[in-house]
Amino acid sequence: MAGFAVNPHRFDPYKNFKFRVKWDGRYVAGISFVSPLRRTTEVISYRTGSEPSLHRKAPGRANFDPITLERGVTHDTEFEEWANRVWRLGAGLGSEVSLASFRKDIVIELLNEAGQVVKAYLVYRCWPSEYQALPDLDANATEVAIEKLVLEHEGWERDESVTEPSEPKS
Repeated sequence: MAGFAVNPHRFDPYKNFKFRVKWDGRYVAGISFVSPLRRTTEVISYRTGSEPSLHRKAPGRANFDPITLERGVTHDTEFEEWANRVWRLGAGLGSEVSLASFRKDIVIELLNEAGQVVKAYLVYRCWPSEYQALPDLDANATEVAIEKLVLEHEGWERDESVTEPSEPKS
């Protein structure tokens, strides 16, 4: 079974370290981590009174796990600005939340080694439920300072307009 119709010479699956995230029509700078896109469906177990000790199972409600985005701390304020649309300290009664603009659709793109988009996922009606402006600060550590944004959302689907690109041959 071939995993790559356009590039049958390709054997290895795509790597997880080349990706981009886009919202408001532009790519967000510096994102170094995106948590998995995960959907779970509740299992409804039931039985009829005439069946002996047999439980049937049916799909119930679907749940989409939050998506975590991480990036190194810079002077880019995209994460903070979006988080402030959900709740802003000292904004005044009734204006703490920007009801008209706190939700956004985002796009997560997976790239091949040549930087071509190989898969894309559309994530709908996202909003930040958690924002971490700074990590633990430790004078004895040798790590990059990371800011984090956790997004709640109402589902995702693969963008079927993105198809396997023809990979350049060297």
